[in-house]
Amino acid sequence: MTVVLHIAFAGLLLLAVAASQAEEVHDTESHAKEVLMKTVHAMAKLNYQGTVAFLRNGKLETMKYFHVFDKGVEQERLLSLNSPLREIVRDEDKVSCLFKVTKQMVVDYRPSPRSFLLDLPKNLTEIGSFYGFEVVGEEDVAMLPAYVIRISPKDDYRYARKIWVEQKQFLPLKVEVYDTNGATLEQVVFTDIEVKDKLPMVDIAKEQANQAPVSTINPIQAAQVTTSSELSLNTLSVMGFSEVFLARRALHNSGQMADHLLLSDGFASVSVYMETKRRHGLGPKLYRLYANRGRG
Repeated sequence: MTVVLHIAFAGLLLLAVAASQAEEVHDTESHAKEVLMKTVHAMAKLNYQGTVAFLRNGKLETMKYFHVFDKGVEQERLLSLNSPLREIVRDEDKVSCLFKVTKQMVVDYRPSPRSFLLDLPKNLTEIGSFYGFEVVGEEDVAMLPAYVIRISPKDDYRYARKIWVEQKQFLPLKVEVYDTNGATLEQVVFTDIEVKDKLPMVDIAKEQANQAPVSTINPIQAAQVTTSSELSLNTLSVMGFSEVFLARRALHNSGQMADHLLLSDGFASVSVYMETKRRHGLGPKLYRLYANRGRG
């Protein structure tokens, strides 16, 4: 009888421990999501500036960063600290780059505005089927205390990442994206950051006025997805990626027009290019479908 009671007690103890661990996981996931939702709001609505370092494709670049929100209008601005000196401004879906020495201006229109720092989904509940969220600690970045949030994919189609979020204003101080082996693919980190009551909007066109001509890249036209590509795109949709925009634009390397479909799950993005090809001696046009998995 005593043995049976001991076994029953041990079983109840194990159930209690398991329930406590499950509750702890739920609590840290809820906390992580709560922090990230505050980050979404802070990134869009606060006025802030700082110095930020970008590590992408093995290249490190440090820039001054400014974010302005005034009367419902949002503007981002980057100033390079090293050659080639340039100023990059995002006004909603328009990105302008002014080269300081030559005064050449390059303008790119994006059908969907995307932050220079990182992308965050606005609905974390829907994306919970594809990512796990966890607060894994607290660290200092730019001499500010931050929550460390780990975002882990639940499949092999996405990259893991960590986001360091400042604990008072909930701005992102550091972001790291990892490959499947855990190596760092991309890193964005502030070395200093300051929230302001107000920052001025910049009209970059005034600096370029009466100087070198403006170059507009990737002109956008209406586009349609062809039947031949629908299967692949439907597969991406099932995997949690949804359409951000679909446009016809010139490819950078060849200038040939192609249908560019950008899909995103909120963190990661996939660019799908459907390039028109005409086989020699045959009338029908063929489409070549290829994709590029983008940043988070």
